[in-house]
Amino acid sequence: MEMDTFYKGRKVLETLESHGFQAYFVGGSVRDYLIGRSIGDIDITTSAKPEEVQRIFPKVIPVGIEHGTVIVRMDGESIEVTTFRVEEDYSDYRRPDQVHFVRNLEEDLARRDFTINAIAMDRHGNILDPFKGATDIKENCIQTVGSATQRFREDPLRMLRALRFASQLGFQLTAHTFSSLKEGVPLIREISIERTAVELEKLFSGSYVQQGIRGLIHTGLLDHLPIFREYKQLIHELNTVSRPFGSFREVVCLLVLAEPQVPVEMWAKTWKLSNRFKKETGQLLEAINYCKRNKIDRWLVYRLPPHLFGSFARVYEDVFGSINVADLHALRKTLPIEQKRELAVTGSDLVHLFPNRNKGPWINDYLQAIEKKVVSGELTNSKKALKEWVIYEHHPQSTD
Repeated sequence: MEMDTFYKGRKVLETLESHGFQAYFVGGSVRDYLIGRSIGDIDITTSAKPEEVQRIFPKVIPVGIEHGTVIVRMDGESIEVTTFRVEEDYSDYRRPDQVHFVRNLEEDLARRDFTINAIAMDRHGNILDPFKGATDIKENCIQTVGSATQRFREDPLRMLRALRFASQLGFQLTAHTFSSLKEGVPLIREISIERTAVELEKLFSGSYVQQGIRGLIHTGLLDHLPIFREYKQLIHELNTVSRPFGSFREVVCLLVLAEPQVPVEMWAKTWKLSNRFKKETGQLLEAINYCKRNKIDRWLVYRLPPHLFGSFARVYEDVFGSINVADLHALRKTLPIEQKRELAVTGSDLVHLFPNRNKGPWINDYLQAIEKKVVSGELTNSKKALKEWVIYEHHPQSTD
């Protein structure tokens, strides 16, 4: 077995075992290894208690020590290590009210959400799978560990996670898991909108996004999410999605185009999204609306930040048709300037040209007109050329 992917965590396992403790890789890394997907973060579960882990390793960050989780720093890497534990009650629908550390791996795996995430692997590559998660992987199905009703009640976000895994992996929920999820969807309102947004973004970026969206619709979960429950027509808009999104801002941009009565500002406020999200989604929307009146040109790629080109191309494809992101970057390379401050004239230059005119909005209006003509190639970005254009072809008519 190839253990290169787990190399950075294997030292942690070896060290814990050398001190007499059990230790295993667990969770998403093992699941993705068995599926054949690329592996992200490595998580380790161990019989060692947090204070014992702290004594063993020189660099330990107690990120969630009350719940048994610490970060072990080794060879410049951060490895999350959690003590075997069992949990009692979830009165806040997120964290257990009580955690009890145990020495038995199976007890720890029994508390996990889905069987595909309740698989452990030792440092030699041997699989420990008491809940048949590997079988579910082979059969492409998602089911909870134990009672689905109980798992979803403990943390209702698990309902959205189930559909997110369906979107990412292309797996189907078992009949029992699906029916329990459908019964429990009102509980999703107990979850903070921030946590919901993070999970929903992952769902929309899944390779099998249509499957995830069908799950959102058929279980009725979307009917309990803000904005979707007030504007039911948006649910039908999502039903037309055919490919993954790169970000939640792309989703919101398309939905605003479909329903302008729900602007970006409303999405940002209701879903408690960042100012950056609001700004970038607004920039995407502005670019798409510009394309409704104009072709893709220098002004568009000048106004749109390059890091949004990918998002723009995906939204553009849904509205107009396919476009090559490389073409956008190539067009941007032809720009004579990349920022307004690169203009050869300034506001002060304009004031000096017209000393008898009072300062006012006209200065910015002129700079914007100059900026657009320079970007489009209609004017050369030299102080002489720009001054001549202002004086002889665009002389102000008013002296205020």
